[in-house]
Amino acid sequence: MKIGFLTVALKGLDFQRIAEWAHSAGFEALEVAAWPVINERDYSSTTIDVTTFDRKRAEEVKALLDKNELIISSFAYYDNNLHPDPKKREFINNHLMKVIDAASMLGVELVGTFVGRDPTKSVEENIKEFEKVFKPLISYAESKNVKLMIENCPMVSWQENEKIGNIFYSPQLWREIFRITPDSFGLNLDPSHLYWLGIDYTEVIKEFSDRIFHVHAKDVEIDRKKIYEQGIYGYFGSNPHGKSWWIYRLPGFGEIDWEDFIRELKKVGYDFVVSIEHEDPVWEGDNEKSMKGLLMGLNYLRNFI
Repeated sequence: MKIGFLTVALKGLDFQRIAEWAHSAGFEALEVAAWPVINERDYSSTTIDVTTFDRKRAEEVKALLDKNELIISSFAYYDNNLHPDPKKREFINNHLMKVIDAASMLGVELVGTFVGRDPTKSVEENIKEFEKVFKPLISYAESKNVKLMIENCPMVSWQENEKIGNIFYSPQLWREIFRITPDSFGLNLDPSHLYWLGIDYTEVIKEFSDRIFHVHAKDVEIDRKKIYEQGIYGYFGSNPHGKSWWIYRLPGFGEIDWEDFIRELKKVGYDFVVSIEHEDPVWEGDNEKSMKGLLMGLNYLRNFI
């Protein structure tokens, strides 16, 4: 396995600077952020602008990767592909295809995104929307030798307060969606979301091993005093990540058993990238702090990889 990180953590730095720092730090892979330059998402950035990406730029990026002994594990554009506004949905879907184009030019096999949700519809209705929207997207990706994958974050309160925003967060939903999709459609597995949802994050490795294309390394800390005070439904008011009783942390600073998790990945033959997704509030705020956090995550994961 290789250890990488999602480049959102170093927002504002260009690809060359990120690649040089990653190499010097000892990382082997980059999960490249490819949101539009102007967008409304938190935890997003534009490490590579796919709207202007061409063959010339692709050769420059390949040269930087070779020089710094890195691979791109995946392109990352996590947005609501089932947006209820037709114009916004069209823009998001079209940008995703541009991300696929850029990945294809670089020979990168994976592009990660969210399914999302139309909050005006039920989960069952959204699965029908998913099939309508994603069938052509998956086919387009296949035509470019690219595979689409979904991160299993529920995105609570993303579109509407207290509502799940991404209908791809549980084994039950994965089974339903994998039932109607080809083998080229898979999972960017993040154990942190499973943990606070009460889902066994090692059991899913056994069941869905053939659909695990990529892995996120993000930990989570549970504030049990707040659960006592508020219950699992949280406090009154809004929170962009849903409730107040879980906090995303760097690997080693939360409650995930990384030795066990990585052991189970090895058992099923997973031998690709474990990518640190840095959303730890203790080690964010500026790039210097983020770099320190990423280094701590790298050094911790090295104990098991």
